[in-house]
Amino acid sequence: MIKILVVDDEFEMRQLLRLYLQQEGFAVEEAENGKEAYEKIFKHEYHLMILDVMMPQLDGWQTLEQVRMVSELPVIMLTAKGTLKDKVSGLSKGADDYLVKPFEAEELVARVHALLRRIHPIDEKENLLKYKGIKVDLNARNVIYNDKKISLTQTEFDLLKVLLQHKGNVLSREQLVELIWGIEFTGEDRTVDSHIKNLRDKLKAAGVHEQPVKTVWGIGYKVE
Repeated sequence: MIKILVVDDEFEMRQLLRLYLQQEGFAVEEAENGKEAYEKIFKHEYHLMILDVMMPQLDGWQTLEQVRMVSELPVIMLTAKGTLKDKVSGLSKGADDYLVKPFEAEELVARVHALLRRIHPIDEKENLLKYKGIKVDLNARNVIYNDKKISLTQTEFDLLKVLLQHKGNVLSREQLVELIWGIEFTGEDRTVDSHIKNLRDKLKAAGVHEQPVKTVWGIGYKVE
């Protein structure tokens, strides 16, 4: 799963970015300042960082300079300044892309996908999961059975995707919550059960005879 580090001193902005990115199926971690971000990069592996410029103590440009000493991690800078001079300066300092606040969610998501494709070229075959006639296209986020599309919600799609990616392994409700909603999810683990039920109902209605998602009583779920 693609993991993105969001660095911004404003809690509301971090939560907004988390919402946008998790809806696209990304795993998200947060840092509220440059020092915390730098420390996290040493401890964890990320595929991309979204970094705000205007932060106290260590601003975004200073943070970027430190990160570039140890990592080529792709970075999208967020800033309130949008002049050509500012953009050229930012890119010359090692940023991979530059987004001006305020921005639309669609633009942020498009830039993230474009940067990931550029930095980490994707093999189309690796983004197609198959299971007994069910085809899950991770790029288009479509599920096809007998040449017909099954309409799933974002969460239902993510549940099926994660279970197929871990085929043969039992995933607990807690693991599914963390993989899909993130470690800061404040709801109940049992919410997974209702989404699994809806997913099964839709697969059955589409004509899938052998239910792929199995219940492992007292533990969680798996695809055999």
